[in-house]
Amino acid sequence: MHYEPAARAVGAITPTILQLLTIPRKDTGMAEYECFKVDVADFVATVRLARSPVNAQNRRFREELITIFDVLSDRPDVRAIVLTGEGKTFSAGADLKERPGLSQEIGAYPRHNRIVRESFNAVMECEKPVVAAINGAAIGAGCVLALCCDILVASEVAYLAMTEVDVGLAGGVSHVRRFFRESDARLLIYTARRMSGPELYRMGVVSECVSADALLETAQRIAHEIAAKSPSAVRAAKRSFNVTEDMPLREGYRFEQSQTVALASTEDTKEAQRAFAEKRQPVFRGG
Repeated sequence: MHYEPAARAVGAITPTILQLLTIPRKDTGMAEYECFKVDVADFVATVRLARSPVNAQNRRFREELITIFDVLSDRPDVRAIVLTGEGKTFSAGADLKERPGLSQEIGAYPRHNRIVRESFNAVMECEKPVVAAINGAAIGAGCVLALCCDILVASEVAYLAMTEVDVGLAGGVSHVRRFFRESDARLLIYTARRMSGPELYRMGVVSECVSADALLETAQRIAHEIAAKSPSAVRAAKRSFNVTEDMPLREGYRFEQSQTVALASTEDTKEAQRAFAEKRQPVFRGG
């Protein structure tokens, strides 16, 4: 079964304040990670959550996530990113084994909350669009991680769930509200109900819902489509989504116009206009 795409506008921004992990990098510009696998080909990076068995998020996971997206944000050979889970789970959420000690050490919770925030911010603030390929369960912090991406694609067997009320916790409301209508957001949060891939497509939360076998190919197709566009224009578009999300219309559109003015003198824009006039495909350099 295949569900056709539905448009969705997303984006938010909070200043990044951490560069938490310094790892020696290979000539590829990336590193060997404990919790992730990263591949780059044809201007598209594929980031796989790989902390078995269920890709639960601990401190190391979050530190590596921040590092990876900071690096990919700066790499000129990356124009779009696909984020997916390895195995049958996207991410089962926070690793609760880290929780008990937090309330017993003074200052531990603020430090924990800060790195949680910044791991999500690293994805949202990455200059390159991020396509979430939700391959299975995305629960709690795993659901929020998916919702930090620009475009969401789900498999038919995937689901989102916010189970904080089941374990006496709270959180994720702000992120859920960005993709869900108010009634649906409250239903998700208050009941901890699982929302399946087909339900998410019907609700307009995901842009496509496809079979598990077709998921990664579908997400990478979208990423390659983005990568074929002007890199500087795409970065400006994502910046506009992030910056204007909470702005009034007048101020938001004024910011967007400022981005257009800034782009006008770039080599990317000049090449796009030349290619259009000459009826050929543009060759972008990213400048």
